Amino acid sequence: MYNQDLAKLLLRLTCGGILLFHGVHKVFVEIDHVKVIVKNAGLPEVLAYGNIVGEFVAPIFVLLGFKTRIAAAIIAFNMLLSVLIGHRDIMFSINDYGGWMIETNVLYMMTAVVLFFTGAGRYSLSGGKGKWD
Repeated sequence: MYNQDLAKLLLRLTCGGILLFHGVHKVFVEIDHVKVIVKNAGLPEVLAYGNIVGEFVAPIFVLLGFKTRIAAAIIAFNMLLSVLIGHRDIMFSINDYGGWMIETNVLYMMTAVVLFFTGAGRYSLSGGKGKWD
């Protein structure tokens, strides 16, 4: 069976669905550790709230298939910043099991990049018909 729209739906569920858990934690439990990371990078603490957009709001849009390309670009940018600001000291490190220390961040970033180029597909709120969907 060959179904690009189903593949796009599964990609949206993977990227948006799993990343949303991180966003929910930051919205409802704790954003303070992100504030510390941002402040330690010499940036204004208020920029930490951009992480909520990238890990909570944008994943919801991706899951729904609404303005998916824009939301995916936000997620990709957020993950790039998470590596450059929050994980730069382990960027080239391997964990105890042979995995790349930033592989989760890169996985989210790359699935978001793919969604930016593919769009939401037919199984979405937009039906895949909008320019940014």
